[in-house]
Amino acid sequence: MAKAIIQRVELVKGKAYPQDLNISVTRNYGQTAKEKSDELLEHLFIATFAVALLIVFFLGVRASFIVMIAVPVTLAITLFIYYFMGYTLNRVTLFALIFCIGILVDDPIVDVENIVRHIHLPENKNKPFRDIIVEAVNEVRSPLVLATFTVIVALMPMAFVRGLMGPYMRPMPIGASLAMFFSMVVAFIITPWSAYHLLKVSKAQKHEHKEDVFTRIYRQIMGYLLSRKLHLYSFLGLVVLLFLLSVSLIYFKKVYIKMLPFDNKSEFQLIFDYKEGTSLEENFALTSKIANQLKTIPEIENYQLYIGTSAPYNFNGLIRHYYLRAGSNVADVQVNLLDKHKRDRQSHQIAKEVRKLIASLVDKDKVRTKVAEIPPGPPVLQTLVLEVYGPNYKGQIDLARQLLTIFDSTSGIVDSDWYMTEEQKEEVFKVNKLKANSLGIGVDRIYALLSTSLQGKVLGLFHQPEFREDVPLFLHLDRFRRSSLSDLLALKVRGARGLVELGEVVKVEQREVPYPIYHKNLLPVVYVTGDVTEPEESPVYGMLKINQKLKENFPRLKVLYTSLPSDKEKNTVKWDGEWQITYEVFRDLGLAFAVAILLIYLLVVGWFKSYLTPLTIMAPIPLSLIGIIPAHYLFQAFFTATSMIGFIAGAGIVVRNSIILVDFIELRLAEGDDLKSAVIEAGAVRFRPMLLTALSVIVGSAVILKDPIFQGLAISLMAGEVAATLFSRLVVPVLYFLEQAKINTE
Repeated sequence: MAKAIIQRVELVKGKAYPQDLNISVTRNYGQTAKEKSDELLEHLFIATFAVALLIVFFLGVRASFIVMIAVPVTLAITLFIYYFMGYTLNRVTLFALIFCIGILVDDPIVDVENIVRHIHLPENKNKPFRDIIVEAVNEVRSPLVLATFTVIVALMPMAFVRGLMGPYMRPMPIGASLAMFFSMVVAFIITPWSAYHLLKVSKAQKHEHKEDVFTRIYRQIMGYLLSRKLHLYSFLGLVVLLFLLSVSLIYFKKVYIKMLPFDNKSEFQLIFDYKEGTSLEENFALTSKIANQLKTIPEIENYQLYIGTSAPYNFNGLIRHYYLRAGSNVADVQVNLLDKHKRDRQSHQIAKEVRKLIASLVDKDKVRTKVAEIPPGPPVLQTLVLEVYGPNYKGQIDLARQLLTIFDSTSGIVDSDWYMTEEQKEEVFKVNKLKANSLGIGVDRIYALLSTSLQGKVLGLFHQPEFREDVPLFLHLDRFRRSSLSDLLALKVRGARGLVELGEVVKVEQREVPYPIYHKNLLPVVYVTGDVTEPEESPVYGMLKINQKLKENFPRLKVLYTSLPSDKEKNTVKWDGEWQITYEVFRDLGLAFAVAILLIYLLVVGWFKSYLTPLTIMAPIPLSLIGIIPAHYLFQAFFTATSMIGFIAGAGIVVRNSIILVDFIELRLAEGDDLKSAVIEAGAVRFRPMLLTALSVIVGSAVILKDPIFQGLAISLMAGEVAATLFSRLVVPVLYFLEQAKINTE
């Protein structure tokens, strides 16, 4: 549509507008949306190719081809279902498909790796290849079904996140769950068939399988750990210590929690609110002076000034209602940046520099300024919003004025403002009707004269043949005369006895301008707003600072976080803004995680017929934080909602690997191995498919590591998989050994 509009504008050049008129496109969301979708499609192909190369390295060309058949088949089915569910190919659904790449090859990898392993077993040397495949696939069939459904039940609860973030998140769990299910179907139908036709049996059977150096080291470590209980408990104590140290990074503010990180956009907006009564000319002069300083920042391509009116609609202004702004005291500056590929700094870094530049140029007593960045997720009124409720609206305003002072004086809080006007006076013209009637002057004539003088009046249309449209004839006093009260009162109005000055029949009174009244859920409210800057740049930490000052200055003031006030007779404040979405999302994600844990536990209990074994299998879930949180610290990234999604999704993958590991231990025990040998053998044999699964997830996620929004997801998946794979291979066998040793002793 954007392309068609630009083409149409070019077609009518010289007809609808002069040939020498220069027209510039200041914003083109169609172009930016296409660039993002093209970039994500490129990442999708890169992720697929990288996973294929990884499998070639570990399993060989033929085996990798068998595994990679699952990718186009599964993605095609997933896209087909996306179509019927009404999803389009947008940024979120494309990210969901990229996320799927790393996990949808899991089941085929386990299948193919087990087939290759069975080919090398001495007892299968003279068996028909078809029987070897059936036996290998059948051996992992049950644990794969269970493991696949654990990943699905870990992901699906996230589809029920409510609020504004629900539509953003829903395509990811739905797409990934569908991909996992159909990947399992492919692993049981297409993968064995492809293996039978593509794998070369004769060459594979000529060589005995040799363990690599890592497997031999693993056997030595596990043998040492299982030799004495002291070693076991010392190891588990070390793991718990690492977990506590990792979590402490959040407590000590080395890793900050935030709803969504800052996106790298090509624009942002500057909002100026001057004191009421500021003239349009003064507004223009001050705003132009500030805007001229933007030329010193090389990444700014151009900017547009909107004086006394609002800039065109944008995503941010839909909630903040910037498009309704009008008046001589308001101004907007639309700032457009160079393409992100042509600059080194992200838009948020540039916006912070502009904020500091503006702060050095303006007087906060005369103008309130805000740097409004385009949000990466659902827009809110402001990052920090404190809603003031109470029994008396004037009292609410007085309290809000004091809270605004607290916002101004709190370190790290910027762009503080409130949704309220200052006290204003207005002149009211009151007609002395008795005197006007005695002079033969109608009241309506007096009002018509004042209206025409102050606001003007359209007298009619002026027609000129060469003009495309008629020109309205507009009558009003010049600005100087209509700005002077004495000049207005000196105007003459015709009566029955001749011309009479307005001052004889009109009296001017002064009164206070009523305050605007905002309502939320039918309750009158005053909003106090602000933003958060370095070092935290997250609303939670700004709220904690302000709450401390509220306790000191207003010890009896009730502060709410999640609900509206129930007592209307007392002054109450409630936090809103980005905090509200943060609370709703992390609450729903926490509930989704709890439901996922419960469902996984029930599934594993049903399969292993034990209440303790599922706890052993699920133990590595929190241990993945040993990798996730330090990785966020190393990348200097916020722990965001997408990080939480990665943690929850990783939980399903972790449990999946643990199930395959424990199932193999029980298989060895059923074959007559002793507990210690079975535990060591399971870790040695099953490590390769576990490693391949983890590496596939890491490689598939690496392509989104530089994306500002989904970086947290990538970090959680990559670091979580590294930590969980390591601990699954060590902690799960150790815990299972202790559990079974205790049962055997009893």
